[in-house]
Amino acid sequence: MKGVLLVNLGSPESPTPKDVKPYLDEFLMDKYVIDVPFLLRALLVRGIILRKRPEASAHAYSQIWTEDGSPLIVISKKFHEKVKTKTELPVALSMRYGKPNIESGLQKLADQGVTDVLLFPLYPQYAMASTKTIEVLAEEIRKKKFPAMTITEVPAFYNRPDYIKNLSDLIKKNLENFEYDHLLFSYHGIPERHIRKTDITKSHCKIDSKCCVTPSPAHKFCYRHQCYETTRLVVEQLGIPADKYSLTFQSRLAGDKWLEPYTDVEINKMPNAGIKKLAVVTPAFVADCLETLEEIAMRANEDFKTHGGEDFLAIPCLNDGEEWSQTAANWINDWSKSDKIFA
Repeated sequence: MKGVLLVNLGSPESPTPKDVKPYLDEFLMDKYVIDVPFLLRALLVRGIILRKRPEASAHAYSQIWTEDGSPLIVISKKFHEKVKTKTELPVALSMRYGKPNIESGLQKLADQGVTDVLLFPLYPQYAMASTKTIEVLAEEIRKKKFPAMTITEVPAFYNRPDYIKNLSDLIKKNLENFEYDHLLFSYHGIPERHIRKTDITKSHCKIDSKCCVTPSPAHKFCYRHQCYETTRLVVEQLGIPADKYSLTFQSRLAGDKWLEPYTDVEINKMPNAGIKKLAVVTPAFVADCLETLEEIAMRANEDFKTHGGEDFLAIPCLNDGEEWSQTAANWINDWSKSDKIFA
């Protein structure tokens, strides 16, 4: 029997330092997020970051928290419910960090008799700190707890025509009443070394102006290429001129070289360059979360206006939109009939 496990990032139980600390510990101690030896990672995370970060992160979460809880969890649950109405397969929802966890999601499917699972990471672009860590943990749990199960993974869908149409339609709708000077595509940042680690050719990814536009098998797992390709396909569909948009990366940590250009740095420069009306879309996420609601819609908005900007529009994620929910269900239904993803 077939079933589906949708997996998103996760959230603390509450916007308090007490609940944020164990969530950050689970997240930052993941070897695919901070990919250094365990002892060094523990020293960095538990000896330095977790001494101050939980309080600051709790404050940030408190800015976006709703009566129903974490926006990411609330939106993911709504999306889950919509997808369930559009397929006959059992569908469960899990988070990589926090609750409900992946083991509980697989258990729910197993309790319904599911032996063949479609693992659906809710990330358009592939990265070791998002997609890979979900796949690895799900497989570890399967081997230990559910050895009779098989798992099929939904690959990155960054360039799927139906996803691109959903994203393009969303952007177009939000820009109808906003005369923007510039549209910024802001993607979550990752360290440059993650790009090199996921390069299956071990030689293609130079992180320069050429490698991401030069065809290569490396692109199947290259986050940077997939971000640029998502952007290219969307602006092509919407007919946006080259001088009206750009791409940046947000949410970096200090200490390492992360993908550039940086969102905050570029946004702060824009007013002096004549960009007074800015729209920002965040296509690395399918559900609004801390990085889109607090970092972009609040902080980036404030910084933009502090530096002379006039109007700022944070375009929401696809969330539980009807068209996006139907697209996800279509992929699931195709797999249920043919055993193929994106048949």
